[in-house]
Amino acid sequence: MTNVTVLGSTGSIGVNTLDVVRRRNDRFRIFALAAGTNSTLLAKQIAEFRPRVAVVSTDAVRRDLQNHLRSVGLPESDWPELLHGPEALVQISTANDCGFVLSAIVGVAGLEATYEAVRKGKRLGLANKEVMVASGTLVTAAARASGAAIIPVDSEHNGAHQCLRAGARGEVVRLILTASGGPFRETPIEALVSVTPEQALNHPTWRMGKRITIDSATLMNKGFEVIEACWLFDLAGSEVDVVVHPQSTVHAMVEYVDGSIIAQVSATDMRMPIQYALTYPERDSAPVPRLDWTQVRIWDFAPPDFAKFPLLGLAYEAHAAGGSATCTLNAADEIAVEAFLNGRISFPAISHVVRETLERVPAQPLHSISDVMDIDHRSRHAAREVVKSSIIQRPLVKA
Repeated sequence: MTNVTVLGSTGSIGVNTLDVVRRRNDRFRIFALAAGTNSTLLAKQIAEFRPRVAVVSTDAVRRDLQNHLRSVGLPESDWPELLHGPEALVQISTANDCGFVLSAIVGVAGLEATYEAVRKGKRLGLANKEVMVASGTLVTAAARASGAAIIPVDSEHNGAHQCLRAGARGEVVRLILTASGGPFRETPIEALVSVTPEQALNHPTWRMGKRITIDSATLMNKGFEVIEACWLFDLAGSEVDVVVHPQSTVHAMVEYVDGSIIAQVSATDMRMPIQYALTYPERDSAPVPRLDWTQVRIWDFAPPDFAKFPLLGLAYEAHAAGGSATCTLNAADEIAVEAFLNGRISFPAISHVVRETLERVPAQPLHSISDVMDIDHRSRHAAREVVKSSIIQRPLVKA
């Protein structure tokens, strides 16, 4: 029986993880759950999975969680230990009784806990790409030192992980990550200035949180995935390509020296890669309906439009710059996306904010998580200053 800690249990990845555990409760038990502010859903999860520890963001949310636990009828004698704050996240990620950590907290909020879990040698299911984007050099070094296994949960990296089992690292020519293209794949570049947040949040394939959905619409999410892939699989940026695949059925492909291309294909359901991460190196019965190969299928592939989606190119540039550049990239993007969702800047201005912030915050070496958090803080401040600039503020045209 494996004890599992879920960082970000009330998000989409966390909810899907709990569904996998629910189906295989003969193999997995929830040790700890961590959420931000959604105490209502967390209380229901606690009542069902009975973790030993639950963590929320603040003491106020902890008190709110207590009220919700009473409302769901869970006796106080059955409550888990209720904690709050970043130190508590580290505690549940490094506990001796925890055998597997699922890292799914959006942004850098779960960075320290994830890093410390790796340092402790825990098996890690990584669904938070910001961890590798902001501090890939530190996390991979910690994994080498501790022997921690990092199994990616993002569908593309999970697919790549599976494809790479077909050959030796020295036989790999390139990794190909697929992108759905988002809702504006066929939208003319000149029309993007009029895009509304509602339109950008209408993803054609996946149902995700707001930030990652906007990142998918700008292809920044794919840029983050390129950076993460380089760290996870020890690849150079030139060895990772992106192709637009609207059907989102082929998640990743690996080309080998003999010209063979191994592709990972599965249903567009996050329970597939989550279960793979939990059971690796074994494979378990499919948690979702299998693909029906009697149906006619057409798969389209096309190169991304770097002119229309400049953030993808900026991701390659930031990775090549090294040091803290990708940390700044992530921080600036988060601020820019927030400004777009609040109607303060236009859709194309997201890339302007990120580019300008990268120019204002010079890249420097990263020696510790404290360095990462300092760069993250300074980059967010710089990005907010860029957002205030009248040059990039444009009124949005409502649909």
